[in-house]
Amino acid sequence: MKPQERAEKSAEAMWAADQASKWLGLSLDEVAPGVATMSFTVQEHHLNGHRICHGGYIFTLADSAFAFACNSYNSVTVAQENSITFLSPGQPGEKLTARAIEQSRAGRTGVYDVTVTGVDGRKVALFRGLSRTINGNNFEEKE
Repeated sequence: MKPQERAEKSAEAMWAADQASKWLGLSLDEVAPGVATMSFTVQEHHLNGHRICHGGYIFTLADSAFAFACNSYNSVTVAQENSITFLSPGQPGEKLTARAIEQSRAGRTGVYDVTVTGVDGRKVALFRGLSRTINGNNFEEKE
């Protein structure tokens, strides 16, 4: 199986069970080996008391992109540690996009950087995720 096909099948299997991302209105826009892009449009229920996108939703968007990127090799992989830096607010009605890119993958550990951007291209947040591969696969791969 080619790496791109493996990444797509892994994403398809994960998306089928990912109720949290669907419930929040996220969309999976792209997946490739070690890479994923997700987005959502900031709606009223995403706003905090300052009428900007709640940081928890921005974190969730970045974390979900990270999850699809680090699971793109068909090995069940979970978050070990994450951090985020908020740079600018997400505005009501604005589409936010998170692009996760693998920086390192060695043994069972990976490092992924996620950049969340607004429609104008400005950086909304920078997220770093450390992953840990555990037992299992996202789908049954025939030899």
